[in-house]
Amino acid sequence: MTISDSPSRVRILAMMMVGLGLLATGAMFVLLLDQRDASAQDFSTVPAKVKFPAPELNLRDLSGKQVSLSDYRGSVVLVNLWATWCPPCREEMPTLQTFYEKYKEDGFVLIAIDQEETSDIVQPFVDEFGLTFPVWLDPDYLAQREFNTANLPSSYVVDRDGMVRLMWIGGISKKNLEKFVPDLILE
Repeated sequence: MTISDSPSRVRILAMMMVGLGLLATGAMFVLLLDQRDASAQDFSTVPAKVKFPAPELNLRDLSGKQVSLSDYRGSVVLVNLWATWCPPCREEMPTLQTFYEKYKEDGFVLIAIDQEETSDIVQPFVDEFGLTFPVWLDPDYLAQREFNTANLPSSYVVDRDGMVRLMWIGGISKKNLEKFVPDLILE
């Protein structure tokens, strides 16, 4: 005997299907209610607390001048690895600029290290966003190798003694910058 041979089994199966459909609809409704404020939530990454010596980075800035991370010993430095083609990098730049402006008088420096692009590509981006912090060029991915990452954006906060204390893989929000970095700047 098959299901089609028994009208009562067909009705039971139909009622089960309707019940499952109602259950699924109810579950979706609950999930939608829980996420109704998703646009107001902060989905950016939270930094990992780490402690390792900052790598020695020797690169060139946009004007071609030789620059070194060790020149900033005594400051708290946020090293941001990025590229102009990277959407989360573009998204976080205004936040990084605002944070830099707020804390630069307290010994905070932000160094944005562009990965692989030339100054002809990077300078218009810097101008567009009104960036006033140092921007370095890394045509050979030295910073990515030294920080052992292949992700953009990636950011590292180096304390005044040259130790990396925070590490972000992904975009940074204002909320998370304000929550994690000022304690290092003001200690």
